[in-house]
Order: sequence, then C-alpha cells, then structure tokens
Amino acid sequence: MLSKKTKYALHALTYLGKHREEKTVLIQDIAEEHGISHKFLENILLELKKAGILGSKKGKGGGYYLIKDPKDIPLSKVIRLLDGPIALLPCVSLNYYEPCDECKDEVTCGINKVMIQVRDETLKILENKTLEDILKT
Repeated sequence: MLSKKTKYALHALTYLGKHREEKTVLIQDIAEEHGISHKFLENILLELKKAGILGSKKGKGGGYYLIKDPKDIPLSKVIRLLDGPIALLPCVSLNYYEPCDECKDEVTCGINKVMIQVRDETLKILENKTLEDILKT
C-alpha cells in the first residue's frame, strides 16, 4: 500500500505537471487543492528536489517546478524515493534485500517464489508508467 507521503507526492507532481505553463507553483496552492498539510508537503517537495525531479525558486515569483519532463519521471522512482522497497517482502527486494527472519531456506520457499513474480509484474508496470500517464487520465 502506498503511504500518504507517496500519495501526496504523486498529487503534487500531478498538480505541477498540469501547471507547467506557469513558471513556478506555490506550495500553498498545492496544499489547498489537495488538503495536504503545508509543512508535510514542504518536506515531500524537498525530497523530490534533492532527487532531481523538482527545482525551486525563492523570492517573488518563487515556488516549485518540474525540472524533468513528465514522461521521464517513472512512478517506480517516486515510490522508491518516498516509500522504499516496492517488493512486498524484503527477501525479494532488488534494492533493499534482507533475508526474512522466519524463513529457513529461500531456495525452497514457495512464498519467496510467488512474491518474486508479484515483484516482477509490479515493477514491469511501475517502471513503464510515468507522471505523463497520470496526466493523460
């Protein structure tokens, strides 16, 4: 399940994508539109900025803006940035692997095998869907 943080990030990115003709967008505008705490949203946008997805401008006419084209922002990147692993179990995670405490043998574990398939199908979708796909709907 996506965290609120990730859902809010996707809403903010969508808002910024829809307002690309404007040079910058104020945090307050996004927060009001989506009912998000200003402070919480500010932290999310800073993470997206550090990840090279957003830029910001201070002062008069300041705010946030997309520095990447929406087609170049895969949903998998946003989810991993804010929620961490996409895999449902740590033993099948590509980027955050950890053995499961309760598992005696990953090689013969049926749960592991099924969760690898779930991970692969999920990644296939999330790596090929971008912010542009959200904006099209």
